[in-house]
Amino acid sequence: MLKAIPCVLMRGGTSRGPFFRADWLPPDPARRDRVLLCAMGSPHELQVDGLGGGHALTSKVAIVAPSRRPGCDVDYLFAQVSVDRAAVDTRPNCGNMLSGVAPFAIDQGLVRGRRGETRVRIFNVNTQSTIDATVQTPDGRPEYEGDVRIDGVSGTGAPIRLDFVDAWGKTSGRLFPTGQPRDLVDGIWVTCIDAAMPLVMITAHALGLRGDETPAALDADAGLLARLESLRRQAARRMGLGEVAHSVVPKPVVVSPGATPDEVVSRYFTPASCHRSHAVTGAIGVATAFVTPGTVACPALAARPAGRHRIAVAHPAGRIEIDIEIDVAAAPAAGRVRAASLIRTARKIMDGQLYVPAVLF
Repeated sequence: MLKAIPCVLMRGGTSRGPFFRADWLPPDPARRDRVLLCAMGSPHELQVDGLGGGHALTSKVAIVAPSRRPGCDVDYLFAQVSVDRAAVDTRPNCGNMLSGVAPFAIDQGLVRGRRGETRVRIFNVNTQSTIDATVQTPDGRPEYEGDVRIDGVSGTGAPIRLDFVDAWGKTSGRLFPTGQPRDLVDGIWVTCIDAAMPLVMITAHALGLRGDETPAALDADAGLLARLESLRRQAARRMGLGEVAHSVVPKPVVVSPGATPDEVVSRYFTPASCHRSHAVTGAIGVATAFVTPGTVACPALAARPAGRHRIAVAHPAGRIEIDIEIDVAAAPAAGRVRAASLIRTARKIMDGQLYVPAVLF
């Protein structure tokens, strides 16, 4: 017997996946994960029996609920559903899927939309961090159509502004989990950073790369992928994350100098393959490292002055521009970056019923 559950399929940023209200799914995490695996069609390389697209970027789930936390509107739990394994990872956040949370919450009546624009305060359950999302709501309902274009997505959409207000050191308790901005791991200098997403950052030069290689070329280099995975696992233990063989956190990132003093080139891994564009949370981590002297990503010896700086993170599909707010008086554990913001778009693709075996409930 099949059970029908509500489901909204959305594109958020450069990712895509089903959005659920928490009360549409089983409350038990183990049962919930079995439903998500079935919904996405995992494990199968094509995910032909579900909603997944056969790639990590299209095998993502957003779960939204009214927030019980003072000052927050909704809670957002992100789930990365493995394509080829029966595994669901809820350790990371996804900033691209995050782009769809506020419009979904307004559409579902979890947040009341205001005329003009609506700010939704989102608590990310995965990383225990807070994000303000500002959505265009000309008539009190989310507007998805607009003229904003983001690299990595065809067409245009209405702008959604994401303001990350406390994303630094949320997983480990400090910006640099190892206590320093760079570490020598297996003969290579890396930066282990906890900024919106735990990252292990390596320079392209240290790996014998230019830094502007295509994702296809990087994915075809089995030796490189094995080297990155080894560095990722060793760095994770130093970061206090334990054994991460079956987790997508931390993410390895390869960085190189950009074309201007305010640009850094990044190749972000998911971690088994190179992202076709870039993760939002990863871009915030890269931008944070780029403006922090002592990291492998920062080309400057002197610290940037306090104030707002626009940093461009160049990726295979274009660029993400991040507005970084530097506060020289910030607590050392959180670093000098006080806030980060950027513009994304989202689109509601389908609203309907998803069918799964009733026994899963």
